[in-house]
Amino acid sequence: MKIIYAGTPQFAVAPLEALIKKVEIAAVITQEDRPFGRRGVLTPPPVKVCAQAAGIPVFQFAKIRDHVEELKAIGADAMFTCAYGQLLTKEVLSVFPLGVWNAHASLLPLHRGASPVQSAILAGERTTGVTIMKTELALDSGDILLVKRCGIADGETCGELSERLSALSAEALCEAADMIERGDTNLLLQDESAATFCKKIKKEDAKVDFGAPASKVCALINAMSPSPAAHCSMHGSQINLYRAYVAEDCGGKCGEVADVSKKGIIIKCGEGAVRVTEAQFAGGKRLSAADISNGRKLSAGDILE
Repeated sequence: MKIIYAGTPQFAVAPLEALIKKVEIAAVITQEDRPFGRRGVLTPPPVKVCAQAAGIPVFQFAKIRDHVEELKAIGADAMFTCAYGQLLTKEVLSVFPLGVWNAHASLLPLHRGASPVQSAILAGERTTGVTIMKTELALDSGDILLVKRCGIADGETCGELSERLSALSAEALCEAADMIERGDTNLLLQDESAATFCKKIKKEDAKVDFGAPASKVCALINAMSPSPAAHCSMHGSQINLYRAYVAEDCGGKCGEVADVSKKGIIIKCGEGAVRVTEAQFAGGKRLSAADISNGRKLSAGDILE
């Protein structure tokens, strides 16, 4: 089977690497190079770097819908997508005799949209996974070919869970390739009544409200780690928080630091408390709770806003 693979971020690299060993990849489609970092250095997407290292032709269409004839000329049987970042039109979908298949990092119909990994953590779910679906015009609404599930560990960050789901996506797409090639494509309709949607995460979404219940504060911190990073402030100076666990309730006001030790920073919330084990102070590097405690950067009684 000859396929085109469309993907962009690091999440989509493991599936590409796995498929290279499995099927003939005629081309890779990815987003355009973008400025990165404070200096705005033009940087290729991770998928482009991977594809070029493997000697696979790469196309970076500003709008894939304007390049239907070029897609036809490649002559692929199917297209596999994973975190590509562009919506596909009817004309694009019609190019591929065996269809377009997408790996989405949630248990559809939950968390359709741009931030499924963060959204699963924010929702307090203990299980998530990867869904391989046949792509349709509506967002993440296609019929389901297969599902792979995995647990979400206590204190697991979005970065860590994304890495595991990327590997799971690789496994799922390889299994899907076998199924599609042999014509074993019995599909399951999504339950529209159970559908939920998630938006692209912005920096302002990562502001911590210690007036919320501890479970919500904890979920926010882990969901936003490592980027854009949950943040609060003390005396007008920003502090980023990278990992948290729900802790036993403690006295004090919302946002008050109850204790600082090598095991974590205990902070009072609207209901209960959280234990933060990794943080970063303005102008500094990411620190463990032990380093924060030793450096006396926070003390009991400090107020975080």
